[in-house]
Parts: sequence; structure tokens; C-alpha cells
Amino acid sequence: MTQDSAIKEDVHAMMHQLGERARAAYRDLATASTRQKDDALRAAATHLRQNLDTILSANAKDVAFGREKNLSTALLDRLELNPARIEAMAKGLEDIAALPDPVGRELDAWEGRNNGLHIRKVSVPLGVIGIIYESRPNVTADAAGLCIKSGNAAILRGGSESLHSSSAIITSLHHGLVYAKLNVDAVLMVPTRDRAAVGEML
Repeated sequence: MTQDSAIKEDVHAMMHQLGERARAAYRDLATASTRQKDDALRAAATHLRQNLDTILSANAKDVAFGREKNLSTALLDRLELNPARIEAMAKGLEDIAALPDPVGRELDAWEGRNNGLHIRKVSVPLGVIGIIYESRPNVTADAAGLCIKSGNAAILRGGSESLHSSSAIITSLHHGLVYAKLNVDAVLMVPTRDRAAVGEML
């Protein structure tokens, strides 16, 4: 086996394992109460605020990496976090928690023809959602928050330049899930910059 083949096989195994973990966690999250999901989001928001320095330190590593890669000024601006942007992420999670729970909402209802059946169309979680996005660390919080609220597990793959920032943000989301007694594998991040992982997700 060549080195490239071994790396590809390792990435395949890693992504398969992430998928299995997320699928198991989805079963837990899909039946979680509205209160649990909202508690998880609010606790994650609090953790973001309390760990501001840790997140900024992780982000500084990503910005330095981005400069080494000669990212444009616009891309570096998207990548860079500051206290105001972290507060916006925390507020965003709280805003999601304040939304009505979409799970179990009746979308339509009708009577069956000639059989007396009452038929209802009700919203349910999709399952495991894979999300690939550019190096905007705030998307990590937004995407995970929306998935938690809607009862879906998430596998997140942000741009390679935001690896440290996203990891720090995921820590806060995991804290929220633990606080609400939910499975932390409901939100997973692809832990590598290897682009082969994107192919495995797709």
C-alpha cells in the first residue's frame, strides 16, 4: 500500500466513524424535549462568553496560518474573531433557543377520502446533516445551533484555516449538550485539514 493510499484509507475510516457516532447521537437528540435543546443552546452561549480568551487564542493561531497562506484581507477579516463577534455568536444561539420548536409542528391536515381517516403532515428531524462551509468561525455556532434546535445531528467541516477556532467553539457547544444531558456526538467537527475528508462527506 502506498502512503497516499494509507492516508486515504485513514480518512475514510475516520469519516465513517464520525458518521456512526453522529447517527447514534441523532436518535437521542430527535426525541429530546424542547427544554433540553433550549437549555443546551443557552448553556453553550454562556460558555462562549466565559471562554472568550481561549477562543481568541485559538483564533489567533488560525489567523497566523491564514497569513502564512497569503489569504486576502477580505478572507482574513472573515476569519478573525473579536469580543464583539463572539458575543454575536452567543446571542445568535440564544436567539435560536427563543424560536418555536420546529419538531412536531403540524404542517397540514386533511380527511381521507371515503375512509374517515384523519391525516396529518408533521415536521420531524432529518437525521444527520453534513455542512461544508468556508473559514467563517461564526458559522460553526450558527449551523450547530440550528441543527440542535431542529433535532438533527451535525457533522461540520469548516475551511481549513479555521480549524482551531471551530474546535474551540465546538467545545462550548459540547458543554451545552452535556449540561442538557444530551449526547455530545450530536455536534461533530471533521478534525483534519485534509481535503480528502470533503470527498468522503460528499
